[in-house]
Amino acid sequence: MKKNSLKLIFTGPIKRLDAFISSRHEEFSREFSKKLIADGLALVNGEKYKPSYILKEGDQVEICLPERADTPFEFEKLVLFEDESLLAVAKPAGLCVHPTDSNWERTPQASLLREETLVSLLFSARPELAALPRLGLVHRLDRDTSGVMLVAKNETARMALSVQFRDRLAKKRYLAAVSGRPLKDTGIIDAPIGRASGFKKIKVWEYGRDAITEYTVKEKAKKHTLLDISPHTGRTNQIRIHLSYIGHPVIGDKLYGGESAARMLLHSAKITFSHPDTGKSKTISAPVPPEFKKAWAKVKKEE
Repeated sequence: MKKNSLKLIFTGPIKRLDAFISSRHEEFSREFSKKLIADGLALVNGEKYKPSYILKEGDQVEICLPERADTPFEFEKLVLFEDESLLAVAKPAGLCVHPTDSNWERTPQASLLREETLVSLLFSARPELAALPRLGLVHRLDRDTSGVMLVAKNETARMALSVQFRDRLAKKRYLAAVSGRPLKDTGIIDAPIGRASGFKKIKVWEYGRDAITEYTVKEKAKKHTLLDISPHTGRTNQIRIHLSYIGHPVIGDKLYGGESAARMLLHSAKITFSHPDTGKSKTISAPVPPEFKKAWAKVKKEE
């Protein structure tokens, strides 16, 4: 198994080696840091020490991150755009962004050694991003949703992009294939979303957080419709919940009542935002994946 090396220089108040490693990235738990040290994957000035070793000013900590040899994804083929401050990738459907809660621990062990995720791909392809919170990721996509994801490459860009997503200044457009045919060619779904007491699944709930989704019909089939989606808010599973709520669940969405399909037919087609360096508006688009087109064609053929 190959390894990628991440080098960090220790500065600041006295700190244990394991505490320093886990403090540098939220994905590193203390237990995972101890395991890295015990396995000789975290060295101080080229030497192996115990997790309790007290770091000194100027100590160089080198962390070796395993690279999965069996990954089905070629990271460079996923890159849509890259410059000094920003990386944009096309996340495939079926790829989690972070290790899932169902894994035995929500840390890179699961990501790097058990389940391939966007986090593990970034660790392998751009190990320097491990110095940033969440490896510079400023938003998320569901496992089964494909499309554009933005990654900041430095702290200034991360803060600037995070503010845009927080303040709803970054505009996202999705493509969704749904069951049925909406009565109107355009519409706005304004329904709060939350997790009611006693329910595991997030759903439309009167005491939930505000959530607004706008849609426009892009293509009509006999019993199905292809929609252009513009979420005005960014709640978890918002598009899927809202479309199911109005009786038109996303095809392939098992959680919210969608018809069976090879994949969930939801794709993040483009994001428009202000570039953190220039302040100019920039739009990054992700082509519709071949398997999305194939699944949509199959749905229409079998009507």
